[in-house]
Amino acid sequence: MARRYFDTSASARIDTRAYERGLRRVLGRMSADVRRAVERTGTDVQNEARRLAPVDTGRLRSSIVARPTRGRGAGYEVGTNVSYAAAVEYGTAPHVIVPKNGRALYWPGAAHPVAKVNHPGTRPRPFLRPAVEATEFFFRRNLEQIRGR
Repeated sequence: MARRYFDTSASARIDTRAYERGLRRVLGRMSADVRRAVERTGTDVQNEARRLAPVDTGRLRSSIVARPTRGRGAGYEVGTNVSYAAAVEYGTAPHVIVPKNGRALYWPGAAHPVAKVNHPGTRPRPFLRPAVEATEFFFRRNLEQIRGR
């Protein structure tokens, strides 16, 4: 069974159409150098998101992938298929946890089973947004390296 990526709201698209339009005016068409820079930029954003992702089991970090976008132009999407990625990225508000099955919650170390738990919420731990915000820096750096400047 194939794994599906980008099912949560914690994904971002790297769109290079604006870069391409400007470069096409100057060069007439997008060069192989630009395509290589875009490819490297997708990898850089993926690696930065992985570097910034908090680690408990490592599942979130290892699930972050970059893949080429479909359609015209060159672009990459960077995201994850982990269901809790958005809660990590944006945090959660205080909420009540109730049992899914049965009538009580219990965990090792608890004094006794409880009917509900008032969770205080979690603070945001952004990993994807800061990585995507660095896209322009990565792209410019990669293009300069490829062109030998």
